[in-house]
Amino acid sequence: MLTKIALARAQANPAVVEAIGSAISQTGIVSGNSNVSGAVGEANLSIPLSGPKGKATLYVEAKKSADTWFFQTMVVKLERQVNGFDLNTLPVPARAASPPHL
Repeated sequence: MLTKIALARAQANPAVVEAIGSAISQTGIVSGNSNVSGAVGEANLSIPLSGPKGKATLYVEAKKSADTWFFQTMVVKLERQVNGFDLNTLPVPARAASPPHL
């Protein structure tokens, strides 16, 4: 579930689409660790991505509380480049935005 949410955010982000093209897909094996116990947990993942223009890795650090995932870090780093895109700060189209948590 967490991987699908993170992938959807990368696919909906205009800067990521511009950098590696559309359609962006997960390629290879997700690595990292997660510890989930019912409605709480935490995860640190590296998700390999590929698009028609190149490859990247999506790095995710998240915590689960009250059965909802909250992303502390969500960064896409392009292959062969130092800088990446912070998906927690770049604008996301309204249709892909998360609803506010009260």
